[in-house]
Amino acid sequence: MIKKFDKKDEEAGSGSNPFQHLEKSAVLQEARIFNETPINPRRCLHILTKIIYLLNQGEHFGTTEATEAFFAMTRLFQSNDQTLRRMCYLTIKEMANISEDVIIVTSSLTKDMTGKEDVYRGPAIRALCRITDTTMLQAIERYMKQAIVDKVPSVSSSALVSSLHMVKMSYDVVKRWVNEAQEAASSDNIMVQYHALGLLYHLRKNDRLAVSKMLNKFTKSGLKSPFAYCMLIRIASKLLEETEGGPLFDFIESCLRNKHEMVVYEAASAIVHMPNCTARELAPAVSVLQLFCSSPKAALRYAAVRTLNKVAMKHPSAVTACNLDLENLITDSNRSIATLAITTLLKTGSESSVDRLMKQISSFVSEISDEFKVVVVQAISALCQKYPRKHSVMMNFLSNMLRDDGGFEYKRAIVDCIISIIEDNPESKETGLAHLCEFIEDCEHTVLATKILHLLGKEGPRTPSPSKYIRFIFNRVVLESEAVRAAAVSALAKFGAQNDDLLPSVLVLMQRCMMDSDDEVRDRATFYMNVLQQKQKALNAAYIFNGLSVSIPGLEKSLHQYTLEPSEKPFDMKTVPLATAPITEQKTGTDKLPEKLAPSRQDIYQEQLAAIPEFQALGPLFKSSEPVQLTEAETEYVVRCIKHTFVGHMVFQFDCTNTLNDQLLQRVLVQMEPSEAYEVVQHVAAQSLPYSQPGSCYTLVRLPEDDPTAVSCTFSCAMKYLVRDCDPNTGEPDDDGYDDEYVLEDLEVTVADHIQKVLKPNFSAAWEEVGDEFEKEETFALASRRPRRAGACATRAGRRRNHAGDREKCG
Repeated sequence: MIKKFDKKDEEAGSGSNPFQHLEKSAVLQEARIFNETPINPRRCLHILTKIIYLLNQGEHFGTTEATEAFFAMTRLFQSNDQTLRRMCYLTIKEMANISEDVIIVTSSLTKDMTGKEDVYRGPAIRALCRITDTTMLQAIERYMKQAIVDKVPSVSSSALVSSLHMVKMSYDVVKRWVNEAQEAASSDNIMVQYHALGLLYHLRKNDRLAVSKMLNKFTKSGLKSPFAYCMLIRIASKLLEETEGGPLFDFIESCLRNKHEMVVYEAASAIVHMPNCTARELAPAVSVLQLFCSSPKAALRYAAVRTLNKVAMKHPSAVTACNLDLENLITDSNRSIATLAITTLLKTGSESSVDRLMKQISSFVSEISDEFKVVVVQAISALCQKYPRKHSVMMNFLSNMLRDDGGFEYKRAIVDCIISIIEDNPESKETGLAHLCEFIEDCEHTVLATKILHLLGKEGPRTPSPSKYIRFIFNRVVLESEAVRAAAVSALAKFGAQNDDLLPSVLVLMQRCMMDSDDEVRDRATFYMNVLQQKQKALNAAYIFNGLSVSIPGLEKSLHQYTLEPSEKPFDMKTVPLATAPITEQKTGTDKLPEKLAPSRQDIYQEQLAAIPEFQALGPLFKSSEPVQLTEAETEYVVRCIKHTFVGHMVFQFDCTNTLNDQLLQRVLVQMEPSEAYEVVQHVAAQSLPYSQPGSCYTLVRLPEDDPTAVSCTFSCAMKYLVRDCDPNTGEPDDDGYDDEYVLEDLEVTVADHIQKVLKPNFSAAWEEVGDEFEKEETFALASRRPRRAGACATRAGRRRNHAGDREKCG
């Protein structure tokens, strides 16, 4: 903020940032001018602006230098220049946390706060409350109460907003100002009333009955502030999420007839976002939004069509009545409104209107931003799922969009949409793959190129003419970057593994790839070359079609640990936990690409258990179950169990919560008594369990080795602990305690705890990999039921190198 005083100052600005080359040391040196007499308001104002700019840019000020500048700035209170004084208030607020002894300006601020200059009073209150802590608040309590009910709106609003900030640190003190806040809530000024209502709500939000009474009072008496009405609507909506309340919904519905447009829109938005909203309840809100669609104000039209777009996702039939108004918005001069209108129509229109809508989109899609193009692509994707027979129209439109200029997110949304069409409509596979092949010929995004090459390797060999894709793939080996070339080599290998006729050609191309300049490309080509030359289906399935079925974050950690501890033994892949979730493609382009692959739930458990010395020798974690509740939710102690399965052991993790505020539990463990041949080996207790702070204890159980079929067992469980009574207010426990126990529900171990999903991207290849040795063919009569799809499972026994399995064919 620079105050310009004459024409030459304006011309000197020339549109650039005058502070972009500021140095902190130079600015602090300039700040010494604050000590000069007489004070030069203009120069001091400029220096304060520089200091605030540096603070807002994240420049670090040391405590000493900040304190020196702050003390020098306090001398500026001797000046009567209004602009300089208000800039001092801003600087105090910005430097409150980094300077020492900021309370030195308390007297000056209090003087301004209670003075006759209204222009000083509001900013002084804000600055004073910014530097006031809990111990000082009572000293200015009287002034704050007076300011809240002050007749000057700016002073009252400043006091209310400052009180709202201080609720977090001094709730008990601010709570005593409720009467003044209620008086301010009846003010004629719209902002004072809004701020007063906000303070009242934050003081009562933990008391549902008090909030209900406040709502009842203001809904009956009425408000003058549209901002306050909007806040009341939001409070009522929050209460409606927890309980069903007819009067609350009636109030929100009545706001649809308010004279202020913002209140009407807030009420409509609240209704359409309510969970389990019926068509009858939705109708008045949709009618209001329909009226806004024809408003002369662009902001209202945008808000209406954006909200209708969200309604169309869950209740498309409710928006059908607005189709005519939405079609009129397609030609709106504001392209953001036109885009939202067309995407809403795509969700609500009939199959016969698809062709017409696609032509209308084509007329303006080049004029909108990438952000809205992504919205259009997402709507087309949803439409393809709704009307699969229209996939050819969609595919042609998407292919044209691929040729247009655009950023990564836009292109990724189109590619994902085409891939989803290919997956949902087998007859569109060849057309879709042809469009994607054309796209990677001139694709500047490595991520998209590798993704498409992976798809070509997966789907291309299954098409009637797989050879036509080889040229596109090998062109990537010749023309692209290292990552894309490596992905192309992997795709070529899949063609050779699945098509015997193409194998000789693929081997020739692999030989060329072995001369590549990049190590990764050469290594992949050499590896696939040797595998393909063996001509064995089992090898192809294991090393080409189906990749590693282990957790990638887990593999990374295991390899890192292996490099930290030099060993002559080769790295053992069996020490890496299995991947637990199937690999799925993203079907929308809204999600950002993760910077790093996030660890799965099982990876997190593996790391937590490995940190406990008693479990470090158990090996890789095979599976973790979903939590099992062992108590009711309303009991004094809440306990749930997670079963962790290892090769020869099971670890039972008991997550316990103490809901009694007058007790402290110590040395908490769960005693388990098995009904079968399972053996309890060790307990790891939770040392302390304070009120409402969850803690975990563990029980280690050895699985029966002599009877591999004994996979099911029932455990009777009892939680044992030392109880120490404590003061509910302070949490201080007594010196003495006593032992006690709490009986829990029985816990069952079932077959499902020993079975884990295995990632098999190419199931047919995995099926053939098993071989005829384990095949068993029988005929069954299935009546009218359809047979379930076969699933790929690995059992704990399989992790013990027992890979035998039975296959049954149903006919």
